[in-house]
Amino acid sequence: MSRIRPDELDERLGTDDEPFLLDIRPESDYGSGAIDGSRNVPVYDDLRSGDDAALRRRLDEIPDDSEIVTVCKMGIVAKRATRVLDEAGYEASTLSGGMSGWNGYERGSLGYKIRSLWWRLRG
Repeated sequence: MSRIRPDELDERLGTDDEPFLLDIRPESDYGSGAIDGSRNVPVYDDLRSGDDAALRRRLDEIPDDSEIVTVCKMGIVAKRATRVLDEAGYEASTLSGGMSGWNGYERGSLGYKIRSLWWRLRG
């Protein structure tokens, strides 16, 4: 399963290689802050409880002609969304660290820098 780090995603935003950002968090979380240009399909709670069908029912809302980057709170539940999308024939990746990682990247936090080093070492 493919992952993308926040710094890698940031480099691609606004370019011809920009992926479709699928934010699966609940609407209230999405409304409190999201990556510009992302689309909210709030299936986080369903996927977290093991209901993959919730996302499958909404695949018509997701373009099939570009790479998809799934976003959640920490990146854990987004991995499930990425798996569902992979199985459905989409080219999909998970944002490493989710919105927590993205926010840390934007702030340049020490926590993000440590996680980023860990992600790079894991390959």
